[in-house]
Amino acid sequence: MSRTVRQSLLPPSTWFVAVTVGLASMSAAAAQWPVTPGQRATAQQVAEAGVPLSELAPNAPDTYTIKRGDTLWDISKLFLKSPWRWPELWGMNLDEIRNPHLIYPGQMLYLDKTGGRARLRTAKPVETNQEGKLSPRVRAEPLPDDAIASVPMHLIGPFLNDAIVLDSNTLESAPRVVATQEGRVMASKGENAYVRGDLSPARNWQLFREPRPLIDPDTRELLGFEARFVGAAEYVRPGEVRQLPDGKTELVPATITITSLREEANVGDRLAPAPARDVEAFAPHAPGAPMRGRIVSVYGDSLNAGQNQIVALNRGARDGMERGHVLALWRAGTARVDSTDEARTPIRLPDERHGLLFVFRVFERVSYALILQVQDPVSAGDLFTQP
Repeated sequence: MSRTVRQSLLPPSTWFVAVTVGLASMSAAAAQWPVTPGQRATAQQVAEAGVPLSELAPNAPDTYTIKRGDTLWDISKLFLKSPWRWPELWGMNLDEIRNPHLIYPGQMLYLDKTGGRARLRTAKPVETNQEGKLSPRVRAEPLPDDAIASVPMHLIGPFLNDAIVLDSNTLESAPRVVATQEGRVMASKGENAYVRGDLSPARNWQLFREPRPLIDPDTRELLGFEARFVGAAEYVRPGEVRQLPDGKTELVPATITITSLREEANVGDRLAPAPARDVEAFAPHAPGAPMRGRIVSVYGDSLNAGQNQIVALNRGARDGMERGHVLALWRAGTARVDSTDEARTPIRLPDERHGLLFVFRVFERVSYALILQVQDPVSAGDLFTQP
């Protein structure tokens, strides 16, 4: 890894992290990325105080060197019982650091546990030599293309732009695939497909299967239409209407080339212009107010979901949901009969918490979340709350 090395004394002040999402080239603009008011307020409160030692994980290490492939979630989980409470450990001294730092492989973290409180620093305090003078150290500064992500981006990266919820079934009137090469029903990557509809607004397009309605498990309200992402295509050639010698006309559809696929494209798939790449920064944090809702559906064809799968939630921006929210998953208590009671009284066991969600895409009435950890299969109707 390329680095620029300079000699300096390491300041003991605390710092906190704003984690980037997306391509490495984005990191040059890191200084302009926002810190949410809640994160800044928390950082101000704990910049000097730190967190109680009781909040640390039982086996929290004294030091840790960041490795390539680490995420903010991984590192926070090493030090804290509740990793979504990362701002309370990664305090920021606002007098010295005006913007959040990115963190990189090779940096060493040091857990300062003085005064009954814990603070996470970038290195051990500067040591003095035998004469009582400060000893300089060499600090390596990696180039800004290695910043770690908040959660494993290979799991949610493909869904940052591809998980789409429409307020109405607008794809019904969108351009559609009407034929493929050699009369095949399906098209593979690199092959051409033929489209009826206006493709002039854009060069790059996304292909979607017929949208399905998302229904709130509690209220039965129609929350929107989930468009199932199929792949991406490039507009190659416009269609035309040809005049035939007999005076009739002949329709020639437009041509697209399939550039990427999650599954084979079918005749009947609909097209929508590809949006700009989603590069908004976000990091794990708990909701600032009580949050309660249910799983609407599992993304894809599965009835149940496990760890690292995607689910749709019946709460969105109108309900205060934010990107980066961490939520608790609950298993509904089962109905039983009290076998110790002669009357065989029906009872229901309490709900049990059994997993965590990480919200990464928010629409007005629906959100998408990654299952970070879970003990039992997750299905539509399962409950979630603030952690």
